[in-house]
Amino acid sequence: MLKGKNILLGISGGIAAYKMADVASMLVKQNADVHVVMTRSACKFISPETFEVLTKNKVYVDVFDKPVDDPTAVPHIALGTGADCILIGPATADIIGKLANGIADDMLSTVVLPARCPILVAPSMNVYMFENPIVQDNIEKLRRFGYKIIEPSTGHLACGYDGKGKLPSPEKLVENVMLYAARNKDYAGKKVLVDAGPTQEAIDPVRFITNHSSGKMGYSIARIAAMRGAEVTLVSGPVNLDTPEGVKRIDVVSAQDMYAAMVKEAEDSDIIIMSAAVADYRPLEVAENKIKKSGNEDMTSIALTRTSDILKTLGQSKRDGQIIVGFSMETENLIENSRKKLESKNADMICANSLKTEGAGYQVDTNIVTMITKEDMESLPIMSKLEVADKIFDKIKKL
Repeated sequence: MLKGKNILLGISGGIAAYKMADVASMLVKQNADVHVVMTRSACKFISPETFEVLTKNKVYVDVFDKPVDDPTAVPHIALGTGADCILIGPATADIIGKLANGIADDMLSTVVLPARCPILVAPSMNVYMFENPIVQDNIEKLRRFGYKIIEPSTGHLACGYDGKGKLPSPEKLVENVMLYAARNKDYAGKKVLVDAGPTQEAIDPVRFITNHSSGKMGYSIARIAAMRGAEVTLVSGPVNLDTPEGVKRIDVVSAQDMYAAMVKEAEDSDIIIMSAAVADYRPLEVAENKIKKSGNEDMTSIALTRTSDILKTLGQSKRDGQIIVGFSMETENLIENSRKKLESKNADMICANSLKTEGAGYQVDTNIVTMITKEDMESLPIMSKLEVADKIFDKIKKL
């Protein structure tokens, strides 16, 4: 997802510098062109040669280092202005102080000054150092200047203390780079509302009715929306997924919970995408205590009642300029049933997929979707759910 992107890693002298080798490797696997600048203190924890092997690019430590291919170039200007995103991690109190006060006395601090791209700073240090009011003031100053601060994790620190100050995982750091660098911000200024996952409808305090939805499609939609610059709210049923970076998440359980959250959040949303597998029915009555087995007789029935139709409600109250996209999971008559849903719910687009098609549906990382609007229909080949999400937003732009 980072093909053609120039990512600069700035590594300062913290014990967590070794984690940045994984970050560099993961970015390279995303087809990014990765360049590394290290402070002299960072070289005490991990060698520049490690990053040169991983990135296939020269690592810069000294401000007077010369490029291999062009000795006349000024590397601290070229590296800073040529980057699509800069990630500084671990960011020590020293480098944070330098950046906050415009000090440029080494290669890393000098490279950052001319940069015009998103600059991500991941503080990592002893908990008491991190909590020092001078450090906190410098971090707030960076925020005011437009730097993006990746909050440190809490846990056992290398110095032996417990508290906030750990460098986040390489996966989280890379996800932040993806958020700011992977896509053009063509949805900046737009508010996108997404629902995802299953709902759970209680039978008694122990049992509930649900479905096989994993939430992966909805989370991919929310993730891509954030990457493309939107302000994203994700209303999620119970799933085992991490919240995408840059996304506000609202957790719900039942269909009624999801209905209430979606109706509330829809009021000022520009785009609403409903990918959740919301239960159509719920038990008419919920037993106060666990329903016990009695003898060998079978439980013959559970009385059910319809849940509120979220897509229909939002479609009926849709305001001018608001775009509503629904999903249709079918096992037969995919196109016919999806077209009926498009009309009856007053949606702008239905993304139809079949549970019976291999590579589509629940629990998998791929999907096969047909995007149906009132004007046309576009069938996509099998692709990752992230790629499907990108295609959905491309289609929404045409609407």
